[in-house]
Amino acid sequence: MKVLVTGAAGFVGSHVARRLVREGCDVCALVRSGGDLSRISDVQSQLQLLYGDVRSPQNLEQSLRSLKPDLCIHLAWYANPGEYLHARENVDLIGATVRLATMLADLGCHRFVGVGTCFEYATEVGYLSESTPLQPKFLYSAAKAATFMILSSLPLGDMTIAWARLFYLFGPQENERRLVPSVIRSLSKGQEANCTLGEQIRDFLHVEDVASALWAIAQSPIVGPVNVGSGSPVSVATLVTAIGEIMGRSDLIRLGALPYAKGDPPFVCANTSRLQREAAWRPSFGLFDGLKSAIEWWRAGAASSSPEPPRSSLV
Repeated sequence: MKVLVTGAAGFVGSHVARRLVREGCDVCALVRSGGDLSRISDVQSQLQLLYGDVRSPQNLEQSLRSLKPDLCIHLAWYANPGEYLHARENVDLIGATVRLATMLADLGCHRFVGVGTCFEYATEVGYLSESTPLQPKFLYSAAKAATFMILSSLPLGDMTIAWARLFYLFGPQENERRLVPSVIRSLSKGQEANCTLGEQIRDFLHVEDVASALWAIAQSPIVGPVNVGSGSPVSVATLVTAIGEIMGRSDLIRLGALPYAKGDPPFVCANTSRLQREAAWRPSFGLFDGLKSAIEWWRAGAASSSPEPPRSSLV
């Protein structure tokens, strides 16, 4: 199978590309010219690199016409921590995604897996299923929801569309400014890890499980939205306490040192019955084993004096 992966050098995209290589796919990785490829350095020789920007898909048409992918897993989106929720780039990526999908359909691509977010939903209703009403509160989630609705309304011939709504992710190669790596890095340096009281309930899933879920969705008959999460509610306090226990530095965890963010929902967890039933998927990592994997990756990087992890904005 010929597979186009956009955002292949990003956090999720790199793990998807790696998974597809293991599955024996012919993988074309769309990456930006001059972008940081460190996340895919171990599989770069097994990928066909296509340099370009998803925001200018017309410049990719000739290459895609030669490639003629059977499947596209579209992960390219603006994702700078602390910025992406309100960034104007989200608006540009609506049109870019629609143009890309239309072009691929015209070239005979059979399957398009887009990636959305749990924050497309109204998050106050408890467990979130694919039938939960949409009520995005950020430009990011509004742009994702709009993109899906436009794709669903487009005449795309024989190309089917699945829309994977991701919940909370963590794992190796995650941006250092996100929750799990920020706690790991603080404890690794012998510094206090300041956190909120941690009563928020979240759905955390290891990034390798996210990659395997996206591959399962791609092979499944699923059309439309599908949740990608663990389906298991975990408090933030439980998560950061587990990191402290694994690293032997529970004494440095400071729950309650930070205030809650304004508007932070108390409970966000996926109903994953559709993913389990129609894609026959189950997670491989439990929370504790997943955190150990992330911690080991960061420790290995520190031991080898590797450079800071990637900070690319379009992932």
